[in-house]
Amino acid sequence: MKAAITATAKYLPDGVVTNHDLERMLETNDEWIRSRTGISERRIMKDPDKASSFLCGEVAKQLLDKRGISAEEIELIIVATMTPDMLFPSTACLVQDIIGATGAWAFDLNAACSGFIFALNTAARFIESGAHKKVMVIGGDKMSSIVDYTDRSTAILFGDGAAGVLLEPAESEGYGILDARLYSDGTNGKDHLLMSGGGSLHPATHETVEKRMHFIHQDGRQVFKSAVTAMADTAAEIMQRNNLDAENIAWLIPHQANQRIIQATAERMGLGMEKVISNIAHYGNTTAGTIPICLAELDEQRKLNRGSNLVLVSFGAGYTWGGMYIKWQ
Repeated sequence: MKAAITATAKYLPDGVVTNHDLERMLETNDEWIRSRTGISERRIMKDPDKASSFLCGEVAKQLLDKRGISAEEIELIIVATMTPDMLFPSTACLVQDIIGATGAWAFDLNAACSGFIFALNTAARFIESGAHKKVMVIGGDKMSSIVDYTDRSTAILFGDGAAGVLLEPAESEGYGILDARLYSDGTNGKDHLLMSGGGSLHPATHETVEKRMHFIHQDGRQVFKSAVTAMADTAAEIMQRNNLDAENIAWLIPHQANQRIIQATAERMGLGMEKVISNIAHYGNTTAGTIPICLAELDEQRKLNRGSNLVLVSFGAGYTWGGMYIKWQ
């Protein structure tokens, strides 16, 4: 038994921050940002009373509506996020409350930008084992809550957003989530992309706030080099393991971190950009939300056909990275 995606949904907040807006805040400009990242604007949730659970809750409501089922039918909710409303309870439990999924159990999974693929693979195992028949997997982050808008190396990159899928048993053999390769490397990754404050090592104090330890910090050059190699290598591995080539792949759905990384991955796969979904120009990097947002947009535009071969690839803090092969049901 394989797990198949039976519904998709996304939610982006209304607030828009353009590169020109950032020009007034930072020593940067639109051409510099676009040439290095491919980003023109990003969505920001400006309501201080709303957090990641709101973004993910809106996605969960849409999934129920699109599938035409009640919340009571959901058996498990997994939320991939690196910006939970709070350390505990989990954001997934807050989403459970929002939709009234009283029969579900719920937990968060944090693999940073790779969170959605990690969560999707985890959820698929519950379907494959026969333990559950309806599992929600949502990736969402309010990145604006941890971005230092005085730091141009990170402020230009990130946006807020969420999206997700409903997983159920595949109707036919040979469809659904067919393969995944997931990796982590804490040895080389732990120092290059992190938020050092707020955990048990450096709990919040006046000193950690003054040192701006509760914002994301990134060694952009090192992360870029690692991401280009990891995403391209994993995409090639997925192709080789599953006898895929450029002709029979319908879509590459990559993590939206940098347009140059996306292009390098496509080149390694021998794919033209017409087979690559890229929406980074409009949303920036929504971390755990990027890949499911791409999936939802393809679904909305009716560009996913039965039998379409999809390759998903990601890279995130940790380091974490991975790839997945899905034959669309």
